Amino acid sequence: MTTKPKKQKFTVEENETIDDCLDRMRQEGYFPVRRMEQPIFKEEIRDNIVEHVPCGRMIVFEGKLL
Repeated sequence: MTTKPKKQKFTVEENETIDDCLDRMRQEGYFPVRRMEQPIFKEEIRDNIVEHVPCGRMIVFEGKLL
């Protein structure tokens, strides 16, 4: 018998809303404890200088087992 980890991270996928992610967490038996947002950067070359430009964000929820 395999046991579930007490904590697990859930990432909001590309074509998924935050509510969809929270529903997925509940279906797996977890409830949200913490929300983290991480910026996503892309590199652009302007005048032979590489610049890091923000282009989005990644939302990650930490879930705790019920």
